[in-house]
Amino acid sequence: MNHSMINSSVSMHALQQKLDMLSNNIANVNTTGYKRKEASFQDVLTSVKQQPKGFVKEGRLSPLGYNQGWGARLVQAQLNMTQGSLQATESPLDVAIEGNGLFEINTFTRDANNNPVPQTLWTRNGSFETSPSNDPADPDLFLTTKDGQYVMGADNNPVRIPADHSVQIQIDGRILASSNLDKTSPPVEAGQIKLVRVIRPQLLQELGDNLYQLPTGIANREEVLQTVDDTNNSIDPITMRQGFLENSNVALADEMTDLLLVQRAFQLNSKAITSSDTMMGLANNLRA
Repeated sequence: MNHSMINSSVSMHALQQKLDMLSNNIANVNTTGYKRKEASFQDVLTSVKQQPKGFVKEGRLSPLGYNQGWGARLVQAQLNMTQGSLQATESPLDVAIEGNGLFEINTFTRDANNNPVPQTLWTRNGSFETSPSNDPADPDLFLTTKDGQYVMGADNNPVRIPADHSVQIQIDGRILASSNLDKTSPPVEAGQIKLVRVIRPQLLQELGDNLYQLPTGIANREEVLQTVDDTNNSIDPITMRQGFLENSNVALADEMTDLLLVQRAFQLNSKAITSSDTMMGLANNLRA
């Protein structure tokens, strides 16, 4: 296989990965809190070839060496944490994040022995609801996602909301619960929603359903996701907006433009392989 076929085939593989990424972004243009993914490429290998000495001419300024590439590869797919537009809703349990943050949620998976194992995940989707406790003797409600995952509080426990109470969520995530039965009673603080700041978005792994997890082997979670508190939220603050949901930050026009460019690049590399195959066929059919 000659150089042009190697170069083109390697580049086509990287372009196919970029196409898959663009199609995923376009498919989630209306997904609440979705963050688009961006691709970074680099050369696989670059060799320096030397031209024959006969090319040396008096007054020649260009060097005899020239670069020869071997295609490009996808080196990183990173989340773009740019703020999406906010859309007002009628639900007091809808919460939008303003800033570079994520909600922390807790769910349960089953191990090999079918025992429940807690798992910590993160999401940008703030469409919450309340769910009753599994314990009939527990009158409180839990703040959960639409899929039933527990929303974690600043105390690293699921957020509880007293029954027959309406909630008011402050910009820092504090929840004030007011009794629906006694309108004269002052509101009580029911807890605070936990937020984490995304430090290294390239390390987050997508699980689908707008959920993220950390890869195995991360020694210090705070280097990737920093817990937001009063001491570190003064610079580049992360806040919440009750009664709003964040739209996807995907710009459909930009995605379609990138899609056309990638398709043209893929087509160019495909034609390069076809041309190389044609020339090799002509060379094989030459007669002395």
